[in-house]
Amino acid sequence: MNIGPIRGLGRMFERVADAYDAGRPHYPDEMYRALTEVTGVDLDGATTVDVGAGTGIMTRALRARGSHVIAVDPGAEMLARLVSRSESGTPSVAAVLADGNALPLGDGVADLVTYAQSWHWLDPVASIAEARRVLRPEGAIVGCWNFNHAAQAEWLAAYEARLAEAVPSYYGPAVEQWSAPPIASAFEVIEERWIPWTRLVGIEDFLLDLRSHSYMAALPPEVADDLVERQRVELRGEFPEGVLSVPMRVYLAVGR
Repeated sequence: MNIGPIRGLGRMFERVADAYDAGRPHYPDEMYRALTEVTGVDLDGATTVDVGAGTGIMTRALRARGSHVIAVDPGAEMLARLVSRSESGTPSVAAVLADGNALPLGDGVADLVTYAQSWHWLDPVASIAEARRVLRPEGAIVGCWNFNHAAQAEWLAAYEARLAEAVPSYYGPAVEQWSAPPIASAFEVIEERWIPWTRLVGIEDFLLDLRSHSYMAALPPEVADDLVERQRVELRGEFPEGVLSVPMRVYLAVGR
């Protein structure tokens, strides 16, 4: 298999690794409760392969809940940040430079394979085949994505519309054909859920989140800077106190 595109993807995200680490949102507690309920796997003591771990947003949350985590990512800089943010003296994370289409792991080693904001970058057949291979018989595959719920706030819909107008490769709620990644069609689904939550975030951190997206990383730096400044002006005009209440929702899909 040609993994060149995946390596290229890793290098692209490395250009925005700092913004990714600082600006991307966490996942709400309700998602982890739902994950445990649907999979039947207790996170405390489970071995989890976190594919596309990035700087470790999901990895750290899984560790905090007692999981032993194998964090897999094609980006060396992303993994370096993940490792640097790990708590000293806690040997429950192994960082592996690889991609999810060819996991360098043995058969039947994991209770869970998770794709947090990542599966859509992988081969839909090869990645799930690899997940099945490394899972134990009662293990589960978990895909989850955080999305801005633009339909719940006019200012957020306008923000997304400005992105759609300015960025050729934008794909999000302002695009009519937008939808959650079709991971549920790639395996035997146990359950799908949409989990609403609200993110309180400062404008500057919200704009760091914007910079961390692939469609922004693909822009020339001066174009990205101009777009971020335009969004900053609009948001500060609407929220002079500098804090946003962002309606969010997590799409969670669990399968065998």
